[in-house]
Amino acid sequence: MSFAGENHNSIDPKGRLSIPARFREVLMECHGDELLVLAKNTEGGLTAYPPSIWKGIVAKVKSMPNGAAKTATLRLVTSPAQECGFDKQGRVLVPSALRDYAGLGKNDNPTVVVVGMEEKIEIYNEELYAQVTGNSGDVLRGNPDLIAELGL
Repeated sequence: MSFAGENHNSIDPKGRLSIPARFREVLMECHGDELLVLAKNTEGGLTAYPPSIWKGIVAKVKSMPNGAAKTATLRLVTSPAQECGFDKQGRVLVPSALRDYAGLGKNDNPTVVVVGMEEKIEIYNEELYAQVTGNSGDVLRGNPDLIAELGL
């Protein structure tokens, strides 16, 4: 079982975001957890990881040789990440620094796109998600051999 699907949810003024019930079920059934680790992603949104997956990412970062790439990864990805639990309504409180980074709730638009991506969940504001999916479409169209290989 994996995270799959695209959901348009609202983030409230306090920064609480509803995570789809089927995503919470996958989290419990496959990872035995009721927590998510929220981290910045390189496209300007957030990525939510089950703690077990996040621990593997942190281990890989720790094993990187010391240098600029490791420092940048620590500074921009692992250090700002925060573990978030669910309230009784299945919402997580997205910390304000992460909300600001991802532009969640900006321009009086509370709509947030929550996307299942196998072992992780991506979270975007609507405007950025349209750009990200457009870029992904360009990548696929530029790789017709991949499309044929996958049978798409």
